[in-house]
Amino acid sequence: MRAQGLGAAALLLITGCAAETKLRPTPEAGVLRSGEGSAITEQAGVKLVADGSAWRGHPSDLERRLTPVYVRLENQGERPLKLQYRGFALIGQESRFRYTALAPLSLQKAMSSNDTGRPPEGVIAPAGRWSVGVGVGSSYGYGPRRGYGPPYYGPWGSPFYSPYLYAPAQCQEPLPTEDMLNNALPEGTLEPGGMQQGFLYFQGVASREDAVTLQVKLVDAGTGEPFGALDIPFQVSTR
Repeated sequence: MRAQGLGAAALLLITGCAAETKLRPTPEAGVLRSGEGSAITEQAGVKLVADGSAWRGHPSDLERRLTPVYVRLENQGERPLKLQYRGFALIGQESRFRYTALAPLSLQKAMSSNDTGRPPEGVIAPAGRWSVGVGVGSSYGYGPRRGYGPPYYGPWGSPFYSPYLYAPAQCQEPLPTEDMLNNALPEGTLEPGGMQQGFLYFQGVASREDAVTLQVKLVDAGTGEPFGALDIPFQVSTR
């Protein structure tokens, strides 16, 4: 974990938006081309390509607010694959926190909920003895010992701290934008022989994680049976 990084993130919020976050494949990942941000893995006939630095849409500062990840899934197996946002996650390699992909349409509700100073329902989840609160639009706050700023309370009654609720106005363009919706990975069923692609949107991870693993759970769309998982490790870089 990066204690110094937390202080730097707080300072950035005083002067402007949070740092831009990009995910770069680690050396052990199956990198497609040297110097590029995309990596590939395959299991049970399902191929995953992921790129954590591919966003070129509007807003141009999205990587200062969320962590967008482009994914392409090719189902070359024999089972229909169920695609649901809850089946996609970034997992902190040190913290082990699980950051589930956010449904694009839920972001608008999440942004408006910040006007009341309380987090949106369903965006906070417990993780061991600590809970994570999403300051949607930038990042999240730690629990009581590592937080800063005034507390607010989630559905489990635990206090959360997030300076990102008070980010400058220039960081608060309403989300999701039309580009985000048009380019989002759709949920549904990926039949054998099919391909689906698009962006996943995760809460900002730069203030807490040095490295994360993109994990995709493989679930049979017909039976609901899990039959594996795809993992690609990334380093978290900021600028």
